[in-house]
Amino acid sequence: MPRHLFAAVYLAGFAVQAAHAAYPDRPIMLVVPFPPGGSVDLIGRPLAATMEKTLKQPIVVTNKTGAAGAVGNAYVAAAEPDGYKLLIAISSIVIIPEADKLFNRTPAYTLAQLAPVARLSADPVVMVVRSESPWKSVKEFVDDAKKRPGALSYSSSGPYGSTHVPAEMFAQAVGARMRHIPFTGGAPATGALLGGHVDTHLQGLATVGQHIQTGKLRALAGTGARRIDALPAVPTLKELGHDVEYYVWIAVFAPAKTPPAVLKTVRAAIRGAAGDPAFRAAMDRIITPVQYQDTPEFEKFVAGEVKLLAQVVQKIGRVEK
Repeated sequence: MPRHLFAAVYLAGFAVQAAHAAYPDRPIMLVVPFPPGGSVDLIGRPLAATMEKTLKQPIVVTNKTGAAGAVGNAYVAAAEPDGYKLLIAISSIVIIPEADKLFNRTPAYTLAQLAPVARLSADPVVMVVRSESPWKSVKEFVDDAKKRPGALSYSSSGPYGSTHVPAEMFAQAVGARMRHIPFTGGAPATGALLGGHVDTHLQGLATVGQHIQTGKLRALAGTGARRIDALPAVPTLKELGHDVEYYVWIAVFAPAKTPPAVLKTVRAAIRGAAGDPAFRAAMDRIITPVQYQDTPEFEKFVAGEVKLLAQVVQKIGRVEK
């Protein structure tokens, strides 16, 4: 190689290394693939504020909504892998590509385009109804649903999203047919229940906990293996004899091929946030305990979720919008 070309290549490589070493030297975008007010947004905003303390740069929370989170997920999956566009996603991130396969369509993104960075929470969802509704228990709700097939409805954050899947798992387990009313995120789906437009909704406490506390919503059951600490009087669906166990988790991803040095910096900032009293207080306010997993553990966790939720999607089958 001519000397001048060798020098150019060397200097270019040095410049790239220097840029990575200086990361971050400008604001970072944290993409929330759902509207403001949902669980991902409610966790993403205090996370960004806390990470700023470590990274010494603004972290701009940007809501890019649509298609049950697929729009925002795909935006980050296709972004430049430089650490300046990160994604805070919900468990449906592993479901959406599987749903695309059912329709023989090109996926909006694949998991291979994204690097798991860290998990922040993993919680069961709660089946809720309006407090003025006639159903005081799951049994009463199921009995009514069976008497009137297709009459009762439930809202979700979108087809195959993190609140659609547990509702379908519930309907299949109890042998009832309900109408699915999809929305663009958890907050509008919860709003539809509060407004009397649907009969039930299965959602995480980050979104519905405040409405349970104020008495606007009644919790009928949880989807965990054990009762939720914040709702000790609310039984699990398994306790009631229904084979449903489901968790919604929220985590941070980066574009695949993001340099290891950059990912190391991001990981350290998230790890610091997970232990920060201000962030933990924000999580307490939405009744969502921090259940942190660093990259190695989270990668294994995601692999297990892909296998489990792929089976669930296949069982649900094609759902036309």
